[in-house]
Amino acid sequence: MCASQTLSHTPFSPDELKALRADFPALHQRVHRRYPLIYLDSAATALKPRAMIEATQRYYQENGASVHRGVHALSHRATEQFEAVRDHVRDFINAQKSCEIIWTKGTTEGINLIADSFCQGHCQPGDEIVLSMMEHHANIVPWQLQAKRYGLVLKVIPLTTEGDLDLMAYQALLSHRTRLVSVSGLSNVLGRAVPLQKIIEIAHHKQIPVLVDAAQAIVHETIDVQALACDFLVFSAHKLGGPTGVGVLYAREEWLKKLSPYQGGGHMITHVSFEETLFQEAPGKFEAGTPNIVGVLGLGAVIQSLKQWGLSRIHATLNQLSEVMIQEFARVPDIRILGASGVRAPMISMVHPSVHAHDLAILLDRQGIALRDGHHCAMPLHKALKASSSLRASAFFYNTSDEIAQCVDALVKSIKII
Repeated sequence: MCASQTLSHTPFSPDELKALRADFPALHQRVHRRYPLIYLDSAATALKPRAMIEATQRYYQENGASVHRGVHALSHRATEQFEAVRDHVRDFINAQKSCEIIWTKGTTEGINLIADSFCQGHCQPGDEIVLSMMEHHANIVPWQLQAKRYGLVLKVIPLTTEGDLDLMAYQALLSHRTRLVSVSGLSNVLGRAVPLQKIIEIAHHKQIPVLVDAAQAIVHETIDVQALACDFLVFSAHKLGGPTGVGVLYAREEWLKKLSPYQGGGHMITHVSFEETLFQEAPGKFEAGTPNIVGVLGLGAVIQSLKQWGLSRIHATLNQLSEVMIQEFARVPDIRILGASGVRAPMISMVHPSVHAHDLAILLDRQGIALRDGHHCAMPLHKALKASSSLRASAFFYNTSDEIAQCVDALVKSIKII
């Protein structure tokens, strides 16, 4: 292995990390006018790099025109920049064609789009949709709505005693009535990846399509949709450091041809009369109305920044931070870490037997440390783990080992105070 290959899989050095952190303005502030910010809530949303902020400002300052709808210079330029990001995303997840990239408001809308369009044309009463116990509410509620509408049955892959998905139980759940499997690639509570390749292979063996919720996985690993062979995949820009309100739905072209539009309106048509409407081919068919142009441009800027920093080095840094978090949080007395075993992202959800997560989050905030408390939009998983809520710390590649150690010291102090 040459030196450059070795470097590409090496975490950022302290000096490199210091320079990288300078690109995230929000990191450099004081909380409650006293404490330097320690931000450990990136699983909820990542902080924004300067390149993304400048890209969105540049659009409003220099352009501001709508896309696809004008021959004038500003509209033409906006359209070129907007569609170029579709190509960047195609490369980012290694989709075969740019038309397989659909813009959405985020992961949630992407799942709703597939749930609505897929069930409308491919499900009958008594048909089954398979989910998992690890799912975020965004990958539960849309399917419940469709189940009520079409008389469908939802089946749930249980967990093993170690906190992994039970693949033997999963295989037993699949039947001749199973129409689709929809699973998260990485739990936003446990920080644990699931064996997507195996899950997809098992489903495809029975000609069952698979949707992957990659909201968390997109941050922590390289996604190659062709190698993964998933039928659908969704993620949100803001988890990567992009803007809120914009996301990506990847769908194989053959499915896009078979699915009906999710919404109707301008742009997604070729002809409209009061008698009938003819629709564009994908992606236009699924992008009704004026899109979130500035959000898409912001996502494009983030993807370019991630590539410049080096995706393999980002992932190596995240792996290093994961190990640090496991070691550091083990110092906290009486804490139960949910799903403690197994390979994980730098994300830990924890429960204390006598101190509520909400109280701990408040005390940590008073010391300038941002963590997340609650059920993290995963109430069924918390119930399965016998926890009403948890305190979650989640790191991004701009975090440092010292920040994690300071967080643990503050957590120990807060527990003693209470």
